[in-house]
Amino acid sequence: MKNKLKLGQAAGVVAFAIIIGAVSMSSSSTVDARTSLKENRTVNARVALGLTEAADATELLTAGVTSALTYYGADVSVAQNDSNVVTASAQGAQVGNTAQETEQANEASQTPTAAQTCGYTNLGMSVISSGNLNIRQEASTDSEVIGILTNHNACELLEDAGEWYKVTSGKVTGYVNKQYLVTGDEAESIAEQEIKTVATVNTETLNVRAEKSTEAAVLSQVGNSEAFTVNSVADGWVEISVDDSVGYISQDYVTLAQALPTAKTIEQVKYGDGVSDVRASVVSYALQFVGNRYVWGGTSLEKGVDCSGFTMRILGKYGISLPHSSRAQPSYGTKISASEAKPGDLFFYGSGRSISHVAIYIGNGQIVHASNKRDGIKVSNAYYRNPICVARYLPD
Repeated sequence: MKNKLKLGQAAGVVAFAIIIGAVSMSSSSTVDARTSLKENRTVNARVALGLTEAADATELLTAGVTSALTYYGADVSVAQNDSNVVTASAQGAQVGNTAQETEQANEASQTPTAAQTCGYTNLGMSVISSGNLNIRQEASTDSEVIGILTNHNACELLEDAGEWYKVTSGKVTGYVNKQYLVTGDEAESIAEQEIKTVATVNTETLNVRAEKSTEAAVLSQVGNSEAFTVNSVADGWVEISVDDSVGYISQDYVTLAQALPTAKTIEQVKYGDGVSDVRASVVSYALQFVGNRYVWGGTSLEKGVDCSGFTMRILGKYGISLPHSSRAQPSYGTKISASEAKPGDLFFYGSGRSISHVAIYIGNGQIVHASNKRDGIKVSNAYYRNPICVARYLPD
């Protein structure tokens, strides 16, 4: 038996030598891979070969190739002859490239998607050609409208309710007709195009400066929790668009985050006592155009309008004739205090006492206005800037 073991060990050494010889004739990359074998691995391979009670050297060679390939971690078939040894070794040497590609793919898969970045786990995106998508209290067209989505707004899908999805978007939770939402990869693709950096004011009142300096002129003031799309961030200042102007706010008093556009509430639908049907109708009519374009000098509610063009067209439908000028419109109404404002009254904004912007009050501390080229017609907090004056045009 001892002689048989010695014979087996000798055959193992011969087989290992044959493998080394075969490798030496392969490409340089194969040789590099072979020479990386550590001594203890070689010894283990030899011991394994020596203990193999094979009938001839061919089977011993097969066992030797298996040991070598196991070291490289390649999932390949055992070579049956010398010519295949080099091929098998080369396959083992290529494993490093495959592993690197796999690692790169894993890193890419770990990069957060737009939905994940913005905190969505089951993203839906609205896709509508024009107008608004209603969010209803219940899954029925007869149910109350409690919010609106414009084109490419994001929502979290909470429940599949047949022809409807229960969603939450912004501050609104309700039901949306399923045919106007996309999900999965299609939603993610839209989200990647729509994701923006948003600055949310975290102080009571914040000055918007004409330049990146506390010595620069104050264009306006913005209020706590008001959010603005960021144009750029540099030198501790955040550039934003406020109505028709570009200004700068201190980065120290805002919270920056990636966000997707979301639904707008329609709390103004619940006016309460003392609001006429005419005023309710004005607000409802004005809200139909949320999401449409802002165009400086424009007067078309569908194709593009500026702030005074918007108020001129909305009130004009109710018999109120106004000029196409935010500075001139206050003199056509009755001045009132902001605390007295009712839906349908106009809020005027600007710098100092110079009026440069106008909006329609819709109740519950909110306005609808043609804001700027970036945001279009939108709903905002009525006190996102300090109003210069408020004027009344509609009868009570």
